[in-house]
Amino acid sequence: MPPPKSLADPEVQSVFASAPPKHTFHPSPGGWDDQVLYFLLPDRFSNDLETGYKDHTGATVSNGSTPKYERGDYEDAIRTDTDAAKWRTSGTIFNGGTLKGLKTKLGYLKRLGVTALWIGPIWKQVAKLETYHGYGVQNFLDVDPRFGTREELIDLVKAAHEQGIYVILDIILNHSGNVFEYVADNPHYNGDTFDVKGFYDKNRTPDIPLARIDPSRYIDDFPNAAIWPAELQDKANFTRKGQINGDGWDRSPEYLDGDFFDLKDIALGSSNPDNFFATNALKALCQCYKYWIAYADIDGYRIDTVKHMGDGPTRYFASVIHEYAQSLGKDRFLLMGEITGSRAFETVEATGLDAALGIGNVQEKLWRVPKGQANPDEYFDLFRNALYLNKGSHTWFRDKVVTMIDDHDQVWRGGYKGRFCSEGNGADLVVAAVALNLFTLGIPCIYYGTEQAFDGQGGSDEYIREAMFGGKFGAFRNKNHHFFDEASTTWIDVARLAQVRKQEMTVRRGRQYLREIAGDGVHFGYPSIIGGSRMRSIIAWSRLFANEEVLIAINSDPGNQLSVWVTVDREIHPEGNKLSLLLKTGTGQVSPSLAVQSVNGRSVVQVTVGPGGVVVYK
Repeated sequence: MPPPKSLADPEVQSVFASAPPKHTFHPSPGGWDDQVLYFLLPDRFSNDLETGYKDHTGATVSNGSTPKYERGDYEDAIRTDTDAAKWRTSGTIFNGGTLKGLKTKLGYLKRLGVTALWIGPIWKQVAKLETYHGYGVQNFLDVDPRFGTREELIDLVKAAHEQGIYVILDIILNHSGNVFEYVADNPHYNGDTFDVKGFYDKNRTPDIPLARIDPSRYIDDFPNAAIWPAELQDKANFTRKGQINGDGWDRSPEYLDGDFFDLKDIALGSSNPDNFFATNALKALCQCYKYWIAYADIDGYRIDTVKHMGDGPTRYFASVIHEYAQSLGKDRFLLMGEITGSRAFETVEATGLDAALGIGNVQEKLWRVPKGQANPDEYFDLFRNALYLNKGSHTWFRDKVVTMIDDHDQVWRGGYKGRFCSEGNGADLVVAAVALNLFTLGIPCIYYGTEQAFDGQGGSDEYIREAMFGGKFGAFRNKNHHFFDEASTTWIDVARLAQVRKQEMTVRRGRQYLREIAGDGVHFGYPSIIGGSRMRSIIAWSRLFANEEVLIAINSDPGNQLSVWVTVDREIHPEGNKLSLLLKTGTGQVSPSLAVQSVNGRSVVQVTVGPGGVVVYK
């Protein structure tokens, strides 16, 4: 069936008009903080050509053509300058991942402990451009054919639901792809509205008037010209202010009205949520994303560039989508917003979004604390429940922030970019970092490839977007080898961490406390960096819930086993109590149980953790 051109299309209207009864839609989870999210870019995950991986039943697939990566394949794509140049270029273009390929890896994800998939944008991209990441949308009512079809999206979501996995789609409201050309050459924001030559046709010639297209005149240009659905084609739907300047990303109204480089800013309405009136463009986009919920049974959306939309449009969208999802029985449809800068919590509070994507301080501390590059209290203090005392501070709650170590933007790093494992003994400490992520407050998310210790070395965005299926741009400077290896030590340890999180409600919903430690059992304090050197210490914290305590400890020293005395809750654990080992990673010998002792009025236990390891006691 051809994709619809308009929201008035009979197929679109039939989805709205004949939506099945509520109970036929996949219900929302009881709490999103119970879930483990997994983010991937569809172009970089799977192309369904791999061999030697396990399907959803656990059986080994042997009819593919791409073998599994082995250690000897390291950097085999860059052995000559010519090969290295080809590998680097491949990182800037479409690589061939598909929805069909993703469907075949649901077993891999379920066994890892993933319960919710966050899939990068799948919408139809601007023709002839290499926006492999998915953020250059041309048709908001169609799936990009390089990823698959609308029917394959339905199949993927259904299969994921059968595996107990929710599906969250990445969506864009702030801008479209590069769908028209200005008269001025490369204009930048100066407050003026710029003249436009026209929409690009299928050959990238800007000769289609910036107005509702006459289908009889431009019939051959669909679907690779202009913008769709047709309701978005009016000139007033774009701000037409030119690109945001290098120093204008935080300057109002420039950051609200300017273009994201060559992506075209959509006019959504005033940033002020009071007495807000939605533009026709915003109303059309709301209809588009309501359509996808009903069409494919989607469970949530991650909203791109929320900061640049403004509170007014964001609150309107959140209200419309939540109400529609609830009418289908999806009472906790997730809306998480990408909110850069310092207003993340304030934006969630003002707009009705469910959660903020915790980039910035949360991600930075998750990265630095396990490496001993930041004091642990810098991370734990982000979550202190001091809303009424610190209204304007970073005040976070367990289900209001999505936390992750790596992501595909790394806004907080600024210049040189690389994954957690690219530096600072990352490969030796990545399991400890994942433990900090999974066992502290927030909705945890794993960035694809972290479970295989991808390093993302290279310095810019494309290098942290390696292809899991290998292809021309595989991880570790490799090509034509896939990385769906369930026997790798990192994968096994991450899966074990996720299993403990699943079975222990306390580590999902409990209060958390960074614990004081002592090397001598007498002088207690929070672990910290001394003299500017890298901290090599045990970092311990507790999650408390319904009179139960789970104690987690990680070792930021990748080379040595460490032992310290750790404070535990005195009311729950009087002297003589014991805590039993739930999980241990890494090398070294640790005790299967810890006896609680009383020291100067506090309850303490002696904890041993292997190099870069993790222990969990209950």
